[in-house]
Amino acid sequence: MSSPDPQVRAARNHSETSAGRKPAVRGPVVAVTGAASGVGALLTARLAASEEIRRVVAIDERRGECEEAQWHILDVRDPAIADKLRGADVVVHLALDLDLGSEAAARTAYNVRGTQTVLTAAAAAGVHRVVLCTSAMVYGALPDNELPLSEDAELRATAEATGVGDLLEIERLARRAPRAHPGLNVTVVRPAVLVGGTDTALTRYFESPRLLVVAGSRPAWQFCHVEDLCGALEYAVLEKVEGELAVGCDGWLEQEEVEELSGIRRMELPSAVALGAAARLHRIGLTPSPAGDLAYTMYPWVVSGSRLHDAGWRPKWTNEEVLAELLEEAAGRHTVAGRRLGRKDATAAGAAGATVALLGAAAVVRRARKARRR
Repeated sequence: MSSPDPQVRAARNHSETSAGRKPAVRGPVVAVTGAASGVGALLTARLAASEEIRRVVAIDERRGECEEAQWHILDVRDPAIADKLRGADVVVHLALDLDLGSEAAARTAYNVRGTQTVLTAAAAAGVHRVVLCTSAMVYGALPDNELPLSEDAELRATAEATGVGDLLEIERLARRAPRAHPGLNVTVVRPAVLVGGTDTALTRYFESPRLLVVAGSRPAWQFCHVEDLCGALEYAVLEKVEGELAVGCDGWLEQEEVEELSGIRRMELPSAVALGAAARLHRIGLTPSPAGDLAYTMYPWVVSGSRLHDAGWRPKWTNEEVLAELLEEAAGRHTVAGRRLGRKDATAAGAAGATVALLGAAAVVRRARKARRR
């Protein structure tokens, strides 16, 4: 059969574009897990609108809002996901549970088993690249960290902070996958403190009435806006860069700069008091954040992002701009030791002085318990 006349082909492409569909492109077919919400939803919409992407396959336990994507509703731990990945060139795995309120064992079972299943299914389906997203937290927050850390820096984090143990296991799976599945390439993207509709122990730090500073610590703050993370993930999808990639705003903010920009005053506590109180409150279930989360507010874990920069990627947001958005999102929220409070409790806690950040939570909970018993 002869090829259509060029004018007919052009008219057909114009008609498809006019109807709201992209003209045929030769780019990759990309599957996104966790596509219905958060970063997954933003990336799915971004890829669906890109002229460099042929088709987007969206996978989640519920349908999202992107009408241009082809949706499959299932749990990423279901081996049937392999059938849904057939024909995809790249998989971006974003179906992770890092919610502070999740039960730790269930969260780990979902995150680790889900990643294992996606990697195995991708290899079985003939996918040639999987993009995973962890966090720059895997480098660890340590007093002797270089400023900034290179992508090749040793991963020295421990499993003591929320979700970091899961992320370290995902990193291990990423390193092992190309050996277990020859021909499968794995790219890992590690964002700095992620901001933009996110809720983590680090974003809640800025909802407190005072910014807790542990005596003798050396904080350095680097943020990553979700839009910049999506841009970095798109670079990885299009194979403009590969390997382990750190992503964040250029440079960092010292604690004094954060306090000046935010207008929130600090409160300084001795290390033994801060860490001991955080551990006790978490152990008895009064706060969602373990003591290990405090390390990421004490010591630097700033990343260079050199591989993305060398590939031509640049962040669109500065640390100052992301901090301003974070403070806007935090407005009206009241958090003490990682625990969200009502307005009345927060007002009382804010007047309690420097120790409120950790010790006030226990008093608030005790008062609430007494009120319930009356």
